[in-house]
Amino acid sequence: MTSPRSFAVEFALVAQHDLQAIVEFIATDDPVAAARVLDQIESRTASLQRMPERGRVVPELAAVGIHTYRELVVGPWRLVYRITGKTVYVLAVLDGRRNIEDVLLDRLVR
Repeated sequence: MTSPRSFAVEFALVAQHDLQAIVEFIATDDPVAAARVLDQIESRTASLQRMPERGRVVPELAAVGIHTYRELVVGPWRLVYRITGKTVYVLAVLDGRRNIEDVLLDRLVR
């Protein structure tokens, strides 16, 4: 039975590629660690079904007046998402050690 407060969680294609690249990179050195990271990210993402507003507004975007994007930190990764209606769209899985502005600029240029 699904709770009326339940949200659907969907990964955008680019976020799927982000996650796949992270797992593949880690797996080249340690497949067990890669599986553990994937489990952690999937578990934290699933928690958005019940509490999508638990993540903070992305600080770099809030600084320029954009408050519609939130993030969960699964150290060192940042899961950037947006809530639209009853759906949570995961838009990116980024390395938190990188400058988010550089990552977004790189994506826009590609």
